[in-house]
Amino acid sequence: MIGISNYDSNSINTLFSGLSNGSRTSNSGLLGINIADYSAIRTGSYFKLMKAYYGGNDSASKIVETNKKTSTSTAKDDTKTLAKIEDAAEELKGASDALLDKTKKSVFNKVTTTDAKGNTTTDYDKDAIYKKVSAFVDSYNNLLKKSEDSNTNGILNAVSSMVRTTDSNEKLLSKVGITVGVDNKLSIDEDTFKKADMSLVKSLFNGNGSYGYQVSAKASLADYYAEREASRGNTYGNTGTYTYNYNTGEIYNTTT
Repeated sequence: MIGISNYDSNSINTLFSGLSNGSRTSNSGLLGINIADYSAIRTGSYFKLMKAYYGGNDSASKIVETNKKTSTSTAKDDTKTLAKIEDAAEELKGASDALLDKTKKSVFNKVTTTDAKGNTTTDYDKDAIYKKVSAFVDSYNNLLKKSEDSNTNGILNAVSSMVRTTDSNEKLLSKVGITVGVDNKLSIDEDTFKKADMSLVKSLFNGNGSYGYQVSAKASLADYYAEREASRGNTYGNTGTYTYNYNTGEIYNTTT
């Protein structure tokens, strides 16, 4: 076999036998490294020999390409769809949890303000609450939109359950300026919301078993099923090689 820079099979075999020889020779240096071999590595000759030996053998790359064409994913949705649903579900869960917060940072903690005359009042910060609920509405609608492209039963069931939860709370939501459209998406009227009883808003979004709590749970389920379905995109090809159709890096690559 003639290789690069006139290296042939004998040269290659000589190099490999020298590297695998555990005994020290007169050319051995520190730690038993053969000086001639070390010189070949430094000058680039070793690289040329390796390239000559392996360069003409592209069977490994052919196997990879074959697996890409023949491996079959069992996932019902493509990776981009699942990644978008995961992001939307996590976003809604985050918006819900922000309203469920009962710590000192809770948006439902009353604040005391003092006017120009020195009069103090303690009440809910309606602007801050509206901002959080508005973010919840946007995230809710986003998950509905992203899930429309899904064929995964678990995701569809979780989102359908979320919609039913909203339907059962529709009357209470309307009292605080949140309405449900024919497409099941939410809309919020700022003026009506800020004139509403904030105690009712709090009961809807802040507490175990509240509407916000239930939506957070449904969003978590949708996220779980999207992640589980995505794992089915990792399959074995016909040669037994594992094909990664979906992982952290692939999510980023397919959605950016």
